[in-house]
Amino acid sequence: MTDDPVRRQTHCGFCAIIGAPNAGKSTLVNQLTGTKVAIVSHKVQTTRARLRAIVMEGDAQIVLVDTPGIFKPKRKLDRAMVENAWGGAGEADAVILLVDGRTGLTDEVAQIIAGLQSIKSPCLLAINKIDLMKRDALLETAKAFNAAFPFAETFMISALSGSGTEDLRRALAARMPAGPWLYPEDQVADVQLRFMASEITREKIYNRLHEELPYASTVETEAWEERKDGSVRIDQVIYVERDSQKAIVLGKGGQTIKILGQQARADMEKYFERKVHLFLFVKVREKWSDDPERLRMMGLDL
Repeated sequence: MTDDPVRRQTHCGFCAIIGAPNAGKSTLVNQLTGTKVAIVSHKVQTTRARLRAIVMEGDAQIVLVDTPGIFKPKRKLDRAMVENAWGGAGEADAVILLVDGRTGLTDEVAQIIAGLQSIKSPCLLAINKIDLMKRDALLETAKAFNAAFPFAETFMISALSGSGTEDLRRALAARMPAGPWLYPEDQVADVQLRFMASEITREKIYNRLHEELPYASTVETEAWEERKDGSVRIDQVIYVERDSQKAIVLGKGGQTIKILGQQARADMEKYFERKVHLFLFVKVREKWSDDPERLRMMGLDL
């Protein structure tokens, strides 16, 4: 009689990534997972709801929670986004404070650090965009942050190039508690296809349009029709708050929305690995960003 083979001990836990808007949180999530699961834009406050991304490192499964940037809220949407970010941090097994090393310890980041005082989970500091900094300035920045808060570990990374992110991933894996994996090994995100389709189109709006319009718009996937040939028809509505904004989204002769649709469809076909028939519509819904029902549909709690 022989003993049963020893089962390998798996680990699984949650890690929240928090920081000021545009610190590079979504870029870091995409880098750690090795694929695009979060939309990225040079504009601030791109992420609105918490997105779960799954990272595998050895026997550990790390569920990354990409949270909205923490900033001073003005609208109900803003307040819900900030509360969502802190909610993700409070529920995590580990927390990463991601900061832009070039801007250093700003008042905005100092307020976030003050909020970390109530977080019981270990907090790791990740100084981002080191490829744009000189070594002496980087060391001074790290020193200033660690004087402001007792971070468990400090990492110097470039979320865009991936420099330093392997060390960060291994450190996170070491901090995950023992337990079964929550997701299949090959799954990279816990997100509904409809939601991801909306996020892809919203990314194109952020990158194509300017000033206040991206922040005054949202995208809802209203229909998802599976076709016999394996393709999918997706109907989406871009909601804005004023008629003048609708005209901008449509563009002269419908050119702007045509380009948005082409770019979004191309990304969807890559992500879903199938042919996509995308139909975009633009509607005006005044003060949608203060509508509790709309915010709940976006996955934001009030």
